[in-house]
Amino acid sequence: MKDVLRELERRRAEARLGGGQKRIDAQHARGKLTARERIDLLLDEGSFEEFDMFVEHRNTDFGADKNRIPGDGVVTGWGTISGRLVYVYAKDFTVFGGSLSETHAQKIVKIQELALRMGAPVIGLLDAGGARIQEGVASLAGYGEVFQRNVLASGVIPQISVIMGPCAGGDVYSPAMTDFIFMVRDTSYMFITGPDVVRTVTQEVVTPEELGGAKVHTSKSSVADGAYENDVIALQQMRRFFDFLPLNNRAQPPERPSFDSYERDEPSLDTLVPENPNKPYDMKELILKVVDEGDFFETQENFARNIITGFARMEGSTVGIVANQPMVLAGVLDNDASRKAARFVRFCDCFNIPIVTFVDVPGFLPGVAQEHTGIIKHGAKLLFAFTEATVPKVTVITRKAYGGAYDVMASKHMRADVNYAWPTAQIAVMGAKGAVEIIFRQDIGEPEKIAARTKEYEDRFLNPFIAAQRGYIDEVIMPSRTRWRVARALRMLKNKQVSNPWKKHDNIPL
Repeated sequence: MKDVLRELERRRAEARLGGGQKRIDAQHARGKLTARERIDLLLDEGSFEEFDMFVEHRNTDFGADKNRIPGDGVVTGWGTISGRLVYVYAKDFTVFGGSLSETHAQKIVKIQELALRMGAPVIGLLDAGGARIQEGVASLAGYGEVFQRNVLASGVIPQISVIMGPCAGGDVYSPAMTDFIFMVRDTSYMFITGPDVVRTVTQEVVTPEELGGAKVHTSKSSVADGAYENDVIALQQMRRFFDFLPLNNRAQPPERPSFDSYERDEPSLDTLVPENPNKPYDMKELILKVVDEGDFFETQENFARNIITGFARMEGSTVGIVANQPMVLAGVLDNDASRKAARFVRFCDCFNIPIVTFVDVPGFLPGVAQEHTGIIKHGAKLLFAFTEATVPKVTVITRKAYGGAYDVMASKHMRADVNYAWPTAQIAVMGAKGAVEIIFRQDIGEPEKIAARTKEYEDRFLNPFIAAQRGYIDEVIMPSRTRWRVARALRMLKNKQVSNPWKKHDNIPL
């Protein structure tokens, strides 16, 4: 019996060593942790249960049968984060560069299917060089099996991808179908074809970082939702992020004890909006002062910065925040902002997370470039997402809500449940200057008349009371009482139930 136990320990030690100490040292020299080190940091201490530690590939082509390593380049299993169940896979770059084989894919598929059955999220830690070329179509079939589970799990359980090294070729499509992607600066990159292929096909000379580094994907392509300095910080932030998410689409958002009274006033908000309607202010200041303990996890912070999305808590329970940012492009909606917010809203709706929307929007961004790149359809995505969402929706208009953008930003007409406005709110088809020049175009050559007409328009329309008179605004509130009002509204809406007409699925204007 002792011999059998010693053999088990020997095999376990061999499997835990992955590609060997030399390759582990090389991984550390690049500033990266190994797959198992990453899992240990991500999960609660001692909670990880590994599956398929002894799995090896079955390929015999090109001498592959002479090189088999237990685990076959991916570490899979389950554990807990803050005591809540999560399934994890981590690609092991020390074993065949983390490349995907048939058996490697089967290991990932096993935990994807378990996660679906148990109703728990999946987190993938990716650091790999793509498909295992020696296996040919078998590796491509493996990708297909993983992709299929990504699609089936979408909207059922949260799926998170953390790119912690190379992620190329077929490897990029699984993360692309997950709910959130995070990267590590300087050591991670994503692309379908690498710099060598790009140079051959298009004659463009580019580095991996320039082609698909964290900066590119967090600020230009919008592929990634955030990036962190190193592996340790990224994994710490994933633990924080996980705490905002429900386990599945039938569960309610997690709650945690909060010592921040919902009745807390914020007198500084009474002077947040400048008297000059064209002067910007920082909408993040409002968000941080309204949510529990100023704790806000922003997503896609460096992309489409004219709109803010992210997660916070009210009375200890998770909420999704969508807000125009007057500091960037005056908070207008453009193609990128519309896509960014629409995807976020749809995630919240999938997983029963109430949505709080702060509005200061002068309209949609005009211009040939915006029209030619589809602002009509991109804007419709956000309109569609807000209208479709059945979760509790609370909207606060702080200043401008002009034109079609007023409708789109979770207005009462888009089935928002509670709509508040600050006294500084301006709800109109457009700003006073533009409106007067259209309505009274015959007076354009007479400055005194135009000034009088502008003052008349401002007094009549640039306030929240016309909308309130028609019931489109439920109440005009004091800015300092925003937290109290929003918290009470969310409490009232806690048991909201809405049924949409039956459909196989919608056809959002992609």
